[in-house]
Amino acid sequence: MPRFTFFIGKGGVGKTTVSSAYALHRAAKSPGKRFLLLSTDPAHSLADVLQVKVGDRAVRLGSAGQLWARQLDAGRQIRRFLAQERRELLALLSKGSFFTVQEIEPLLDTSLPGMAEVAALIAVQELLASGYDEVIVDTAPMGHAIRLFQMPEHFARFLDVLETATARDRVLAAHFQGRPRREPAVERWTRLVKELEQALSTEGSQLVLVTTPEPFSLQQSARAAETFAAGSVRQRMTTVVLNRAMAAGRTCARCRTRAEQTVAARKFLQRQFSSALIFTGEDPGCPILGLAGLRSYGAHVFYGRKLPKSIVKQPPKASPIQLQPEKWPRLSTALTLTFGKGGVGKTTISAALAFHHRQTAKRESVTICSIDPAPSLDDIFQATVGDAPRPVLRDTKLLAAEFDAVAEFQQWTDSLRRWFTQAMTSNERGLHIDVSFDRRFLLTLLDVVPPGVDELFAIFRILTLLNENGRVVIDMAPTGHALEVLRTPARLLSWTRLLLKTLAAHRKLPMARDAAVEVAGLSQRVREVADVLRNRSRSSVVVVTLAEPLPNYETRRLLRSLREMHAPVRALIVNRVLSVKGIRCERCKRAAAWQAFSLLQLKREGRGVELWIAPEAERPIAGAKALRKFTGELYRLR
Repeated sequence: MPRFTFFIGKGGVGKTTVSSAYALHRAAKSPGKRFLLLSTDPAHSLADVLQVKVGDRAVRLGSAGQLWARQLDAGRQIRRFLAQERRELLALLSKGSFFTVQEIEPLLDTSLPGMAEVAALIAVQELLASGYDEVIVDTAPMGHAIRLFQMPEHFARFLDVLETATARDRVLAAHFQGRPRREPAVERWTRLVKELEQALSTEGSQLVLVTTPEPFSLQQSARAAETFAAGSVRQRMTTVVLNRAMAAGRTCARCRTRAEQTVAARKFLQRQFSSALIFTGEDPGCPILGLAGLRSYGAHVFYGRKLPKSIVKQPPKASPIQLQPEKWPRLSTALTLTFGKGGVGKTTISAALAFHHRQTAKRESVTICSIDPAPSLDDIFQATVGDAPRPVLRDTKLLAAEFDAVAEFQQWTDSLRRWFTQAMTSNERGLHIDVSFDRRFLLTLLDVVPPGVDELFAIFRILTLLNENGRVVIDMAPTGHALEVLRTPARLLSWTRLLLKTLAAHRKLPMARDAAVEVAGLSQRVREVADVLRNRSRSSVVVVTLAEPLPNYETRRLLRSLREMHAPVRALIVNRVLSVKGIRCERCKRAAAWQAFSLLQLKREGRGVELWIAPEAERPIAGAKALRKFTGELYRLR
């Protein structure tokens, strides 16, 4: 079995760069071993970093040693798995309910959220017998990486559902034949889950945490470490990479500040991760792209070599950019969704939009909610933000919430559990064996927390908030999973139509009639959400990005996807742009030149969309004073 090395971290910390650098360095140092660099992030950037065409089939990289790269296509992976296991899965599910195989089969083909993590886990299982010595995994941003490690527990619960589904047949077999027989498919899938648990255990894998010296990044890293160590995961970080560090001795004020942050970050990490190996990667002030540069960076980070001058790249020549002052925008629609790659400052921009609207529209209330599985509104508002909207910054009309979708799902299933028990108990007399088994099957099914439950429940919470009046700002999950939220209403509508059609065939059963009423209500709510998201007078999308090549690549793809979905994109906000005035430091000049080049590319890509530029703040933006200062300055390209 190969060793799995998972690179995890907050979005935007350079996880893909560091994992690629590690893979190239390892392959160069161990030419006799086989390595695979695998991206499981739905918003892939592996090909962008490597500057090599990479798809769902592993491609060998032209480097010293034996290294292959692959960007996982979640949809394709799920389709392949279902093609192999469809017959057994349908047969088992049909045994546990009054639905036939023909009625259940269309429901299997309806894609729902959470499939990215399921696909990643299936890929891990397939790679156990692949012949690779080490698989280096570039994961999705933190919240979804945590969800990946929790998936074996969800699979184990689903196996309990299948066991319950076959219980009736086993009881009858024991009664008439004398001995029960376990289903071969359940046996096979049980072994699969055990293999996955081993692969994701401390013995079968290692976790490499990537972070940066910024306080928000460090705080989220600490929270993630606690989550990994607790619950069903029970993993610890064996290695930490402090990326984009700044060496001391800089004369530039900006670089001195970052050097101070680096010193403080090292001390924080040594306290927080006392048993982990801690490596440092210096920030060259330019993107690290291509195999040669990444291999050199890997030697710098993991072998302690000095950062080579060959890594330092100047941007292509571009016309100087000219900025003109602009006022921060007010919220123009009832609902505003902020999209963007992890780490671009999406949460900061969301908070700034909500805060500024409250400052300029005193009579209107604004609620800001995060649906990111690893939220950070607490850090910006310097207050504990919970699942229910509560006032922040001493403003009774500025409310904040971080959705706990899993807890809400469990509350919902508790109510369904009570309803099922009541509905089926009343029908048990005379049908004791059949109905009692149906009840056991349905109640066991309710114990399974489906992957993607946060995306499912987010859309309903959005509708509830809109119905309570006031403006709503949604701080979305990083790009790949945020797009899934927009796709969810259409998929759920398809699923509910199929389920209603299936229930119609059993309308003589009281429980089926009651279930159909519930599903019809669900369908109506989904339709309302879909109408809001399509309506340009009720909702708008703000895309947040950085003026850097890697976020730039992803932002272009995001804008294309949003256009294809007819999403109401209002503006593109480019965050953390350096002021070129007074820059004397060569490193900062180089960073500003790369930003200028990227801004001109974004201007071409974002035609028809307002492009606003938010300058880099000297310190992390937290609290009312910092938000007021931040929202006092905005620009647009002339």
